[in-house]
Amino acid sequence: MINIIRTNSSHPDFIHLVEMLDAELAERDGKEHAFYDQFNKVTNIQHVVVLYEQNHPVACGAIKKLDNDSMEVKRMYTIPQRRGNGFATQILAALEKWAAELSYAKCVLETGKRQPEAIKLYEANGYKSIPNYGQYAGVENSVCFEKDITIHSLLS
Repeated sequence: MINIIRTNSSHPDFIHLVEMLDAELAERDGKEHAFYDQFNKVTNIQHVVVLYEQNHPVACGAIKKLDNDSMEVKRMYTIPQRRGNGFATQILAALEKWAAELSYAKCVLETGKRQPEAIKLYEANGYKSIPNYGQYAGVENSVCFEKDITIHSLLS
């Protein structure tokens, strides 16, 4: 049985999954990890989802306000042994739905070129490549995306 809960960044299962994510990213990013890590603190994130399979936390994600129009997708992670089961797509859909309920028009995100599976996930879920924004502008390893999440676009 799959269950997705809404919570915040103080939830212990979210914290545990993010610790695993950070360990994986430190390995992938190498010496660039410190740069990215400064933008991925989870303190006081109010919109977090955790996916449970048979009551075990296996995936998570979060959104936080970027501007009056956009929520930024953060901390997307599925434990390695459960990847390939569509959990990341379910997390992404839950985050988009929540952002739309909060009256945001789009979701934006940044991922790294060293994460081709993440790029594939976002493209498969309707995200379009955009110029790198904010702190990611000019960063060679970063790839940024956005998706219109207005009710009209989600129905088409």
